[in-house]
Amino acid sequence: MKADKGLLYGGDPDLTRFFSRGGKLLMYHGWADPLVTPDASLIMYKRINDAVGRAAANSLALFMVPGMGHCQGGPGTDQFDKVAAIDQWVESGTKPQSIPAAHMTSGVVDRTRPLCAYPATAHYIGSGSTDDAKNFRCGAP
Repeated sequence: MKADKGLLYGGDPDLTRFFSRGGKLLMYHGWADPLVTPDASLIMYKRINDAVGRAAANSLALFMVPGMGHCQGGPGTDQFDKVAAIDQWVESGTKPQSIPAAHMTSGVVDRTRPLCAYPATAHYIGSGSTDDAKNFRCGAP
């Protein structure tokens, strides 16, 4: 049996026409996704970048979410406003470098962290609570 890579890695990665009309693509994927390997999103992100070149610089963003399962859930900060992030991107013309995210238990926020635009990751600054996003900065992995 042969795997159909088209199902996992999508179709044509050339989004030049979409991007040339001002289109923005915000992708996100949980590092702990048990159903779809995170590699699928990383590969698709690379394929789009390779296909469109510099056009991706302000049109494509990927946010990998530590501890998040399939689209939500898990111990990671899986609660974040995707619509507000892309709306602000379109309105301001500036690609988001981070998105505030939270983890909730029984409807109460118990942890916040920044989600960083790939390939950046969140780094603890060395002081303050590790459950508070203000104590993290996005930087090179």
